[in-house]
Amino acid sequence: MLINFFASKALLSNRLTKVFQDFIRSSRAVGVLLLCCTAFSLLFANLPGAASYRVFWHQPMNIEVPVGHLPHTWLLWVNDGLMVLFFFLVGLEIKRELWEGELSSFKRSILPVGAALGGMLFPAIIYLIFNYHTPYHHGWGIPMATDIAFSLGILSLLGKRIPNSLKIFLAALAIMDDLGAILVIAVFYTEEIHFLYLAAAFVMVLIMVGLNLMRVKRIAIYLLPSLILWYCMLNSGVHATIAGVLAAFSLPLSVFEKLERALHVPVNFIVLPLFALANTAIELPASVGHELFSSLGWGIMLGLALGKPLGIFLTSYLLVKTKLARLPSLVRWKHIAGVGILAGIGFTMSIFITMLAFDMDDWQLIAKLSIMISSLVSGLIGYFYLRYTEPRIRSKK
Repeated sequence: MLINFFASKALLSNRLTKVFQDFIRSSRAVGVLLLCCTAFSLLFANLPGAASYRVFWHQPMNIEVPVGHLPHTWLLWVNDGLMVLFFFLVGLEIKRELWEGELSSFKRSILPVGAALGGMLFPAIIYLIFNYHTPYHHGWGIPMATDIAFSLGILSLLGKRIPNSLKIFLAALAIMDDLGAILVIAVFYTEEIHFLYLAAAFVMVLIMVGLNLMRVKRIAIYLLPSLILWYCMLNSGVHATIAGVLAAFSLPLSVFEKLERALHVPVNFIVLPLFALANTAIELPASVGHELFSSLGWGIMLGLALGKPLGIFLTSYLLVKTKLARLPSLVRWKHIAGVGILAGIGFTMSIFITMLAFDMDDWQLIAKLSIMISSLVSGLIGYFYLRYTEPRIRSKK
């Protein structure tokens, strides 16, 4: 019986390792695809006669419903509708890590959690230094986010040069970063709350939690409450994508692997590319250089490219030196510095927060370009830094 117990534990460990390895491998492809979609959309939107492409995403859609409303443009269907699946997948990853992964105990979670908090706080402070007394001050949440697909994708390009424990650390850090971004969206980017819809959404969550407690494992039974939850959140004033996270946290862990495998391809290879196409279909003005280097542009670019590595490295250093945490196996301080640089890749979540923070198209344009530039710079510097310092690190062992 004891042998069977340890055998089952080993099988679970191997399965989770394979899931993580598949995730790492696919992150490379997702990162490349998102980069290609962004480049295509940005270039195509600025070709002569491309106005129809830009207008398409904002085309009105008059869908009448008896109560409340639905998204009324293709852009909103992507951001408020399809992106719920992305947030649902993120919610599954967060819950699994909290229950049985790198974030499941204080000793294992303190370093990535602390690093993630530092990596959110420093960019926000840098942004506010530039924009506290400007009309752009509401965008402080934009440089706080890390794009998990891009950052892990670039790290995976380094192959066996990088210890697996560093990839796990970055994954855990990025997952906590996503949780922080979700909380920021829910708390600080909600303008008006309709409590009746919010109460109905809460009832749907209670129903799903109740089904979970009754050990209901058929995914189809959770589908209707999840759809009602999304509709209520859409009309409540709290952003609709939060419904994806709430639904994920309401489901039993036993269905997670099946759901993750089912959603992995459509979310990463359909939803995220559509998000990139829809949100980067922007026309570059002739004065783009002048606008880019405004306080808004500097706040975002320095927040991501400088604030992220500073916050992650200094917080990690403080936690280790005070003996509250210790570095993962085979990981050195140069690795932590490299991961901090890669965490400056904001993209998906940063662009998403941009759309919530600003209503003016010109401000959104500056913010999106700043995110893309700082993400590109962080990705290149992070890759080459780890690429050329890693042989020296490994030779010391």
